[in-house]
Amino acid sequence: MLRHDVEGRWRTDLPNGAVDGKLFVASVSPQVRASIAATYGLSERRAGRIIDQLLGGSFGLASGGRHGTGFTWIVDTNAMRDACLVLSGDEVAASSLSFTDTNGSSSSPSSTPKKPILSSACPGWICYAEKTHPHVLPHLSHLKSPQALTGTLLKTVLSQRLNIRPDQIWHLAVMPCFDKKLEASREELTDVYWRPSSQAQEPTPPVRDVDCVITARELVMLADTRGISFPSLPQKPLPSSAIPPFPDPIMDSYLFPYRHHNPRKRRRRRNQDPASGPSGGYLLHVLQTQLALHPNSTLHTIRGRNADVVEYAVTRPPPASSSSQAPPTGDQDETIFRAARYYGFRNITNLVRKLKPPKPRRLPGAAATRPSASSTASKTRSVAGANNNGLAEYGYIEVMACPGGCTNGGGQIKVDDVGLGDRSREGREGMSQKEWLGRVDEA
Repeated sequence: MLRHDVEGRWRTDLPNGAVDGKLFVASVSPQVRASIAATYGLSERRAGRIIDQLLGGSFGLASGGRHGTGFTWIVDTNAMRDACLVLSGDEVAASSLSFTDTNGSSSSPSSTPKKPILSSACPGWICYAEKTHPHVLPHLSHLKSPQALTGTLLKTVLSQRLNIRPDQIWHLAVMPCFDKKLEASREELTDVYWRPSSQAQEPTPPVRDVDCVITARELVMLADTRGISFPSLPQKPLPSSAIPPFPDPIMDSYLFPYRHHNPRKRRRRRNQDPASGPSGGYLLHVLQTQLALHPNSTLHTIRGRNADVVEYAVTRPPPASSSSQAPPTGDQDETIFRAARYYGFRNITNLVRKLKPPKPRRLPGAAATRPSASSTASKTRSVAGANNNGLAEYGYIEVMACPGGCTNGGGQIKVDDVGLGDRSREGREGMSQKEWLGRVDEA
């Protein structure tokens, strides 16, 4: 896969742009910057600058090897992540319009997933669900991932504004996960689904929104194959003169906000609060939206069977009663929204089992039933509505295939990785992978 993406496809599609008529753009995830930052003892901002210098600077790919190629625009996927967060909050809010039919089953408009909504940004989780557990597919969020949304945005806007074909735009995504390569190859993530109607009937092969995906580890290896010392690249922003304005002024201010501020205080788009977690902050945004929609509500956090399972409940006190003299207690709080986080396939297996519909009774006329929840459930867990078969009461569940979330993706630099230069090993001797992951999360 690495040879195909980096050495094969790269050398085929990235000759001199003026000769081949291709425009090269790249997008970089915050998890990759965090992995690079932890590896070389840098801040996340400086790690991002080194990546920009490799992809678009005069000391990077444009100077190494026989190709002399660089990238015109390098986009932070945090921009499209922000859009995904807003859309996820809207999707969860729309799912609250579900109703109960005459048979007592919950129904919802066909445009929204079935509750509980399961996040769809992790391609490893999506592939697993599609191949082995089709009963959970109606629960999957309809949203694209930040990688996919960035690819669609870049190719639609650039092809229309510059009046060029989508296949003349070559988009590289630098991601923390090998499964992002599978995501990029999905048929629905091509121009077939967004090309103008005037071109819809043209017999042209589909053009992928993301042409190539490499990981943090492959990014460093790419520099090495071009004879470039990755940690020795300048730790300063690319000069404004080296980055042409994006052809759409509105998108230019959105994708490159530092252009429109004091150039002496150029800043990358801000990362999220650490409370957002390592996987994009979908769950936190949904919970914050619910708290904002319900004044005086409170968020309760309940640790699951391990660190990768966490349950949440948004509660509010009951309405004040003039006849009641006693102040309300927490036991009387009303649970108005439930959510959870499931990371790692061991926990995902339990999740899909809980979502599996009950088997019908073999006896004619018998109703399908589930085992009742344990009557000895703890008080805290009962507040969250947590039992083996109570997930239908949940509004949203953030699901990621990797234990620890996206900062622990398979393509990230691990604590025992070698061959990345002496500077990458400083401070890692004797450190466990768990400790190393904590350092990446901190970055």
